Amino acid sequence: MRIVLCYPVEARHKLQIAAAAAPGDEIVDAGQERIAEEILEADIFCGHAKVKVDWEAVVRRGRLRWIQSSAAGMDHCLVPPVIESDIIVTSASGVLADQVAEHTVALLTAWFRSLPVFWRNQQRHAFVRRPTQDLHRLTIGIVGFGGVGRRVAELLAPFRTRILATDMFPVDQPAWVAALWPADRLDDLLAESDVVILCLPLNPTTRGLFHAERLARMKRGALLANMARGPLVVTADLIEALRSGHLAGAVMDVVDPEPLPPDSPLWDMPNVIITPHVAGQSRWRIDNMTELFCRNLRRWYSGRPLINYLADKRLGFPIRGSGTPIWGSPEAED
Repeated sequence: MRIVLCYPVEARHKLQIAAAAAPGDEIVDAGQERIAEEILEADIFCGHAKVKVDWEAVVRRGRLRWIQSSAAGMDHCLVPPVIESDIIVTSASGVLADQVAEHTVALLTAWFRSLPVFWRNQQRHAFVRRPTQDLHRLTIGIVGFGGVGRRVAELLAPFRTRILATDMFPVDQPAWVAALWPADRLDDLLAESDVVILCLPLNPTTRGLFHAERLARMKRGALLANMARGPLVVTADLIEALRSGHLAGAVMDVVDPEPLPPDSPLWDMPNVIITPHVAGQSRWRIDNMTELFCRNLRRWYSGRPLINYLADKRLGFPIRGSGTPIWGSPEAED
């Protein structure tokens, strides 16, 4: 088997992968520079190609059997030819949940405690007291209750918040979540939430889900936090909702487009905090990703169910409660 990698592995990670692979398997660290050509000769691909890949050619070639994404979001590879093919796909759902949830809490607390205001005053050497707000005791709505959404809820629970969530598969409701509703109750969640946090995958159903009409269904004065993918939100409609005062603010690790153009009004809005898609960064990210891949390699060769297997590639995420081992669950352990 020819295993092609496209994520920032070190020599020790390649040795770890070689130990999990079968004797004689070839391991190729393609990087972003060579992935477009190397993936055509791959039997197994692990990574996230950030350059253009001719997925139609990959499918026509007929060699690739399995994609292990190194990202939770699957829009980088789940294009129609791959979805319609027999290629097995597994995601990194949950592998980055700790980091994204931590970043979410950082953005929320920064916004509610007016930290950007105080940082700007610090740069001007101005010791000026300003009003702040409380995250404690708010109603938090989490849209998409997969690995990241669940970890966000867990971290926000100690703030004595009331947590509501929606998901396509509303199963395994934690004790600290007041309600876990099906996806068709999204508007009910919006009407009750002081903060709405997006933890959804990007797919044809969710793209542009937060347009002008849906933003208008949020409580007046609510905060929108997008921790998932920029195109979930129609940028022009978000800007209008912020300008009108319907939304109090927005905190975002993702935007549409990326990178955000220098002339975008979002940059200069005092009620907006933007970070450049860095929520998943961690010193342990590559270690954890490699551990997932190695566990799945051993499962691949032994014929066991793969962790984070996408039974329905159109959804872009593993289905919790379907019997698929999910990263972080006891079933995903070796």
